[in-house]
Amino acid sequence: MPRILIVEDEPKLAALLVDYLQAAGFETVHVADGLAALPAIERESPDLIVLDIMLPGRDGLDICRELRRTRETPVVMLTARVEEIDRLLGLELGADDYICKPFSPREVVARIKAVLRRTGPGRAAAAESLGALQIDAGAYRASLDGKPLDLTPVEFRLLKALASAPGQIFSRDRLLDHLYDDHRVVTDRTVDSHVKNLRRKLEAVRDGETIRSIYGVGYRLDL
Repeated sequence: MPRILIVEDEPKLAALLVDYLQAAGFETVHVADGLAALPAIERESPDLIVLDIMLPGRDGLDICRELRRTRETPVVMLTARVEEIDRLLGLELGADDYICKPFSPREVVARIKAVLRRTGPGRAAAAESLGALQIDAGAYRASLDGKPLDLTPVEFRLLKALASAPGQIFSRDRLLDHLYDDHRVVTDRTVDSHVKNLRRKLEAVRDGETIRSIYGVGYRLDL
């Protein structure tokens, strides 16, 4: 039974999520304070975290940032903010999905199931080798020239998509199909932002342009 940690300070909303998730067959743990989130993650080892951004004690973006230093646990972020900069920031920090309030509890359950299908062990593939680039989908790890790459889950999926056909051009829409399976509405700027961050990490290991921008078309991985 997958265990879901809910970090939400609104009691009624948290109780509603607990009820719906338990009815869907999940085990749930709830904390209402940002300062309690990381200790709860260490204690409970959840399979997925539902994380509100606006929390007392410590905000969700800061929690996600610290979490990603040591764990790849899937994160679904909740927020009342709808500005694009918040959406980009949340995803760049390693969130696997992002849901704006108000929302339907059934939608949250569906999105959680989608994230678990995408990131769970049942979807893990064997490690892939593309010469100097090593990709281990099961462990969400990648390395270039023998050096580990510190990637967010979204960056990892982006690299895996590009590496599936080195030298082939991927349009932004095609990359979105690889990154998300929940039909979220995002802009081209979202993909560009993730590519920029991934390119920077690759070029910190190897000099030269590893991800090329093809004007008006998309992106290509050159190794």
